[in-house]
Amino acid sequence: MTNRIRSFLVAAAVVALPSLASAQDRTLNVGYTDIGAVIGLGNIGDAGISIGGRFERVIKELPDLGSGTIGIGVAADMYSYDFGSFYTYRYIPIGVTANYHFNLENKKLVPFLGLGLGYSILSCSYDGPTFGIDLCPNSGIYFIGHAGARYFFSDNMALYGDVGAGAATLNVGLVFKLR
Repeated sequence: MTNRIRSFLVAAAVVALPSLASAQDRTLNVGYTDIGAVIGLGNIGDAGISIGGRFERVIKELPDLGSGTIGIGVAADMYSYDFGSFYTYRYIPIGVTANYHFNLENKKLVPFLGLGLGYSILSCSYDGPTFGIDLCPNSGIYFIGHAGARYFFSDNMALYGDVGAGAATLNVGLVFKLR
């Protein structure tokens, strides 16, 4: 584990643990907005981890659909990897999703399902024979489908996690309420 990741996890624990005792009921009402940082696992190729950010704003209540809410989320990540001694890839996927947030009795836990589209910006370098073939894939659009949850430690901070198709298979991090 790199020192940057270890430092991030230690800082997150130091901030989160004292808040556990004061956690109260939370809900994602219209206007709720948060921003945070995530670490992603299970990326394309040999990339072990990604780093990224999340932003979401809840825009509509759905009283006829389980009293849930709809939010618009924006995600940006970055990861890179080397393939042998010839290739170096760097991906910067940026995505927008519509997320349905379930309204549970346990207001500390707010699960969601989301669908959206993303655009992956790819840079690639290759140092070897090409035989006239472009060996670097193109940037392009990709589909996002994910499920996740927020677990609130306090009124303004939650553990965030999602799994699915997109930039990484598993993303975990902390989000902070702005509004």
